[in-house]
Amino acid sequence: MVKTSMCSPEAWDNLRLPLAGRIAVVTGAARGLGRAIALRLARDGAAVSAWDLNSVGAHETAAMIADAGGKAIAVQCNSSKADEIARGVGETHAQLGKVSILVNNAALSPFLKFQDITEQIWDDLMAINLKGPFLCCQAVLPDMLGAGWGRIINISSSSAQTGSAHQTHYAASKAGVIGFTKSLAMECAGSGITVNNVPPSFVNTEGLQEAPVDIEGFAARTPMKRPGRPENVAAAVAFLASDDADYITGHTLSVNGGRYLN
Repeated sequence: MVKTSMCSPEAWDNLRLPLAGRIAVVTGAARGLGRAIALRLARDGAAVSAWDLNSVGAHETAAMIADAGGKAIAVQCNSSKADEIARGVGETHAQLGKVSILVNNAALSPFLKFQDITEQIWDDLMAINLKGPFLCCQAVLPDMLGAGWGRIINISSSSAQTGSAHQTHYAASKAGVIGFTKSLAMECAGSGITVNNVPPSFVNTEGLQEAPVDIEGFAARTPMKRPGRPENVAAAVAFLASDDADYITGHTLSVNGGRYLN
């Protein structure tokens, strides 16, 4: 016979708020996927530091969290610059505490013919999409190592899995994010820190609406016949940030409506 016991009110609170007591940094949080991720982590109990170059959008995200009863700050930050990242971490420490969750979401995703990609365009994109996660991870790892607990979730892309015409530089950067994730996961595996990545596909964000893409036509060619929602990606991130995912690391959790099958 299996014995059962009633949970205390405090235990039930922890079940309802799986990220209670955690401090999350979300880069690129002014809109789109970043905003959806920040809102979901806050809903699950985390205090959120919303980073973005777009100060107005970052403050709007933080205000949305506060209006819903959560705790958040906005930090104007270029997440490809080490000095600005250090300042962002300092502001987060001062107002919220040590960082326990990092979501590297900030990225550029332009469309450009390969022959039109200049060296400067390539370098600028790699600085945001690949160097940025490297610098952010280095900046917050001491917090996680000190606590013996941490979650790093990198937002990659299904374009790295399938290829994407007119996005050679973007797909290359996101493939680098996947390799970076796996390698850092191996290095951190014994320290209580997990490192995973989520490659979204065709998600209906402001960025997608601004892209030179036939949204309805592309959606019709995908298995689910529709774009994804930012909340779909946010849910995957929230799971990987939780204690339920404490034995998952180096993993690529595809959220793509069947565009790419692992």
